[in-house]
Amino acid sequence: MSEQSNIPKHWLIKKLGEVGEIISGGTPSTKVAEYWNGKISWISPADLSGYVEKFILQGRKSITESGLKNSSARLIPKGSVLFSSRAPIGYVIIAGNELCTNQGFKSIVPNNSILSDYLFYYLKASKQKAEKVASGTTFKEISLKAFSELEIPIPPLPEQQTIVSKIEELLSDLENGKKQLQIAQQQLKVYRQSLLKLAFEGKLTNKDVKDGELPKGWKWAKIEDVALSLDYKRKPINKNERVKRTGHIPYYGANGRVGWIDDFIFDEPLVCIVEDETFTGRSIPFSYKITGKTWVNNHAHVLKPNEYTDIDFLNFQLSYYPFLPLTTGTTGRKKLTKNALMNAPVKVCSILEQNLIVSELESKLTVCDKIEETIRQSLQQAETLRQSILKKAFEGKLITHSI
Repeated sequence: MSEQSNIPKHWLIKKLGEVGEIISGGTPSTKVAEYWNGKISWISPADLSGYVEKFILQGRKSITESGLKNSSARLIPKGSVLFSSRAPIGYVIIAGNELCTNQGFKSIVPNNSILSDYLFYYLKASKQKAEKVASGTTFKEISLKAFSELEIPIPPLPEQQTIVSKIEELLSDLENGKKQLQIAQQQLKVYRQSLLKLAFEGKLTNKDVKDGELPKGWKWAKIEDVALSLDYKRKPINKNERVKRTGHIPYYGANGRVGWIDDFIFDEPLVCIVEDETFTGRSIPFSYKITGKTWVNNHAHVLKPNEYTDIDFLNFQLSYYPFLPLTTGTTGRKKLTKNALMNAPVKVCSILEQNLIVSELESKLTVCDKIEETIRQSLQQAETLRQSILKKAFEGKLITHSI
């Protein structure tokens, strides 16, 4: 369907194949060493994963003259616009120098009717449109023909430049706003950890505690002194039984992710601690409180606090616990054993003070949660605004027209 009705009357609608030469890429045989590690930049979609710049000079790999001659790869000039047409669809970048690509791109060498920058931003805004004309079963791909027939609104060259300048001005402001939000996110994480640290130094409820000293009435204990391990209740079952028994009952292990199910349902509030290195080395909480009917896999430990230990007090304390030094095994698969866990030292105090600390933490962390949700929503709105800016730009609504 033509976009003519959505644009200023003096603009034109053309097909991508009319605004430049479209070139597909290629890959030299990986079995021939002399085709690789040459002086010719060779770009694949993988090079653009997480890439935020507008121009690219080289990728992770390069090819030789021989590799170029013995493949379908073609040299494309500086200023060409690369669009990834598969795995995934929608990466866009401008060639900062002469280079070539693999077959995962449809690259446009613009003619004199269009600016590279204008084409770059239009393709940035056209990912969904491109995906709609893609085909394939294993993965979606846009054919050369389908890509060539995608429509693009074309204003006069001076307007193209004005539109590009306005887009970049607005997106720069938007990006600065996002960076401030992301800084606030990181500061919030630091604040959370600071709260937990103060809480278990006793300073959240007692301002007179001196550094390095236990508050009055506190003492050190082992986890086995304050909680019972329920690991013995787990009995691994096979995959068919797992599917039959689980139904819609949630189960936890590595941060609540899918794992092997065990032959026991915990039906009470407990503390769940993952044991694999993947999570012990992360800054996210190591400890999780689980409630209700819950399957727990055999890569996690389960603790039931005793009557003198508040479950949230224990969970909060373990959520920032430095467990990594207690793990054993190879670097590829370090684990926190049950023995190491149960012998790990923790701080304890009276149940009344535990309740007070939990109350203070929950109050302050609830505020953190609300702020974090506000930041998350603002970041989502920023992305929506980005799309709105691009949409308006190519409908001719971003600038004033003097025709």
